[in-house]
Amino acid sequence: MDLDAWLPRPAVRTRHRRAADAEAGALWAAARSVRLDETATLGRLVRWRIPETPGSITFRELFATPPFCVLHETDSGSVSGLAGRIWTLRRDYPRLDGAEAFAAWDEPGTVRVVFAHWVEDDGDGRSALVSEARVQPVDRRAGLQLRALWAVVGPFERLIGAEPLALAARRAAGSPSGSGPARGRRGR
Repeated sequence: MDLDAWLPRPAVRTRHRRAADAEAGALWAAARSVRLDETATLGRLVRWRIPETPGSITFRELFATPPFCVLHETDSGSVSGLAGRIWTLRRDYPRLDGAEAFAAWDEPGTVRVVFAHWVEDDGDGRSALVSEARVQPVDRRAGLQLRALWAVVGPFERLIGAEPLALAARRAAGSPSGSGPARGRRGR
C-alpha cells in the first residue's frame, strides 16, 4: 500500500502487524469478518465517537460507511479516509464523496486521516495482517490541536490498536471463535 500517495507527511503515524499461521487469503477473509462488538476497548471507542454505529458492524463495513470513504481497495487490502476535527466532542466529520474529495480536502483547522489494512505473505504458509493509520493536519492550528489530542491518546494507542488484528489472526489460524492463542509480533 502506497500511503504516501494519500498522506506523505503525517504528524501521527501508527502501525501494527500480526503474523498468523494462515494463508494470506484466509487471513484477509478473517480480518474482514471482525465486528466492533468483538473488540473490547476499540469497539466501544468507535461507538462513542460515532454513536449511530451498531456493534454488529464489521470493521470492513465501518471503513466503507460515512464518515469514512474508501480510497483504494484490492483483493488483499484497503485504504479508507476521514476528515474533520477529530479532537472535538461534536463528532465533526464531514461526508466525503470518494477519493477525489479526500485528496482535495483543505478546510482550515481540520485533519485528514487514512486507515489502511492489508495482508503480507510471510512464507511457509504464514501471512501477516498490517494496519496503519496516518493523520495529517491541514494547517498549523490543526497541528497544535492534534498534538494536544495525541499527548492524551497516544500512550494508549498501542494497547487498543492491535485488538482486531489479534482476533483476525486467531480466527484465520482456526482457533474456535477466535479465542485461542495467537502467535506473532504486535508491532514493528
